[in-house]
Amino acid sequence: MTARALQPLFAAGDRAWEKVDELLASNTFPLVEGGKVTFIWRGDADGVNLRHWIYGLEQDSALARVPHTNLWYLSCDIPYGSRVEYKFEIHHRGGSTWVEDPLNPHRARDPFGANSVLQGEGYAVPGWVKPDPEARPGVVEPFSFHSKTLNGSRTGHIYLPARFRKTRQYPLLVVHDGSDYLNFTGMKVILDNLIHRLEIPDLVVAFTDSPDRLREYANDEGHAKFLTEELLVDLTRRLPLLDRPQSRALMGASFGAVAAFSAAWRYPGVWGRLLLQSGSFAFTDIGKRNRRGPLFDRIVEFVNEVRDEPKAVSERVFISCGVYESLIYENRSLAPLLDATGMQVRFVEARDGHNWENWRDRLREGLSWLFPGPLMFVYE
Repeated sequence: MTARALQPLFAAGDRAWEKVDELLASNTFPLVEGGKVTFIWRGDADGVNLRHWIYGLEQDSALARVPHTNLWYLSCDIPYGSRVEYKFEIHHRGGSTWVEDPLNPHRARDPFGANSVLQGEGYAVPGWVKPDPEARPGVVEPFSFHSKTLNGSRTGHIYLPARFRKTRQYPLLVVHDGSDYLNFTGMKVILDNLIHRLEIPDLVVAFTDSPDRLREYANDEGHAKFLTEELLVDLTRRLPLLDRPQSRALMGASFGAVAAFSAAWRYPGVWGRLLLQSGSFAFTDIGKRNRRGPLFDRIVEFVNEVRDEPKAVSERVFISCGVYESLIYENRSLAPLLDATGMQVRFVEARDGHNWENWRDRLREGLSWLFPGPLMFVYE
């Protein structure tokens, strides 16, 4: 079934082209009608495909052309509350190009560029991700640290809350892929807002980066040692930090989540809080064959070890994952395993994919559960 807005075009026959401008001027795109979504593209082409990031849904979804027009459309069902990133693949004169949707103003940026965003029925960008003029801004300062363990320099940024005072002590959050969290989730603004709203306490945040993340984040002993025996020690020496496990947290997404969890695993009782987003927690159910390729070999070995002999290494663990990710099964499997060790585990699913705005949208719930502010203490 086509969208209601398209039906006048089909009824107009060979005069359908006259209705196209009227359609485009009077609607927003994609067309969302409850659980039905219609993607629209206009232009000369030999064919148009929808390229999306929904694991499990057929990738080669072709748009059909409205007769007598250069308007292409595809209608499909999208569950309530969904957020989907996509592009169009345009076939023309023997070539093909992937393009963002020119009719859709919603974009999501990532290290590889940008995608168009479908905001399905029931999804809205959270208000707390937007700058609040009443929230006092914290300060983000660059830092550089020489690691003997990693035999090189590590750079990043330190977030200090607006009311930072050297006479007070603060919780510490260490963020893997810190520059990406700052650039693609707007995490600095989110911290300002959540602190202003008293949903989390004033805290110090170290945004760290790695020049070789696929190696260092894949359960690397040296990286865990760098975090715990070098960076934590240095930050504690330079900044007024609370010296207790429940006031120290590690977080990350994808391989960064593996790095956070494996560091806590190697140093149990040091990192009392973990925030793991769409972790690449690959494992083997039967046999030892790793289907995801050699980059995951050390991760599979690590997660298999965790599954064989689970143990409590932290106090609170927040795990989130999108149901449109290939990793949803692994994250669903990990949550009850960790919970059974006595750690407090909260697992959250979202109708979204493996992307930065999915991880952004979970930050309020994750941070306020790991570090409840005065307001959250009242309601918990």
